[in-house]
Amino acid sequence: MTLLLLALAIASEVTATISLKLSDGFSKLMPSLVMVVGYSAAFFFLSQALKRGMTIGVAYGIWSAVGVAAIAAIGVLFLGERLTVVQVGGIGLVILGVLALELGGAH
Repeated sequence: MTLLLLALAIASEVTATISLKLSDGFSKLMPSLVMVVGYSAAFFFLSQALKRGMTIGVAYGIWSAVGVAAIAAIGVLFLGERLTVVQVGGIGLVILGVLALELGGAH
């Protein structure tokens, strides 16, 4: 259940972040509203995952790693953005850091 709540938090945060880009500095109403609702939902779902026992380091680590990777991929695929080799390496390091948190906490 906690992983489902965390997945909902990540999906909400990614949706809100894309909407932030599309809001054009809050000049477009609908993306601005989606952004506010999305960030609110993201923090709600994250708080529920934490309430149900997920540790904050692991939850935030997974949230940030998946969020960064998803936003970067969406930016490349749909928003015409580019990633350098260094940026891809950085995303990989974030993911490795989350794995280290997860594996380190298992013992």
